[in-house]
Amino acid sequence: MNIVFDFGAVLFSWRPGELLAQSFPALAATPQDAKQLAHAVFAHEDWHNFDRGVLSMDVVVARTAARLDLDPGVLAGLVNSIGDRLLPIDDTVALLAQLHALRQPGTPGSQGAHDALKLYYLSNMPVPYARTLEQRHPFLQWFDGGIFSGDVLHIKPDPAIYQLLQTRYALAPTQTLFIDDLHANVQAAQAQGWHGIHFESAVQLQAQLAHLLAA
Repeated sequence: MNIVFDFGAVLFSWRPGELLAQSFPALAATPQDAKQLAHAVFAHEDWHNFDRGVLSMDVVVARTAARLDLDPGVLAGLVNSIGDRLLPIDDTVALLAQLHALRQPGTPGSQGAHDALKLYYLSNMPVPYARTLEQRHPFLQWFDGGIFSGDVLHIKPDPAIYQLLQTRYALAPTQTLFIDDLHANVQAAQAQGWHGIHFESAVQLQAQLAHLLAA
């Protein structure tokens, strides 16, 4: 079985409303205001192109600040700091560690179907943040491979990024499971013939994984 993890809000914390409330408290004074501002910043095509690797950080900051009338210096400080603020989600990383341990010789339960267990990632991640995660988090070495969107000029839920991961690592669709916190991204994986789990919590994920691996 190939298990493919998303990163943001699955393995690493991603709370855009909280980030904007800290940087722009007057504009994000309520949770609803923060949510709306986060959508305006991070759901816009400019940010998608930053994720895709075709727009630089400086350009996305300048365009976003002008479009939303935000202080460009404050916004630049926020955007520059995001890589440092993507912190591991302990419960999900612990689950990843369990999966990694299953593949180690001598681990109880490591025989049989678990011998073929492979771990991959597929993450919408701008290049600067991707490099920060690689440098700071040794557990990324547990993965057998993966793709950051900024490195390949494609983003989820575009079919091309799923097909690229599948081709690059010779993944059999029916033996591949994708985990993501966004329904649209899971549905795009399922359209490729993959299995999919919509992530809500580490407890929920562990229960569904146990069922699938047992089967």
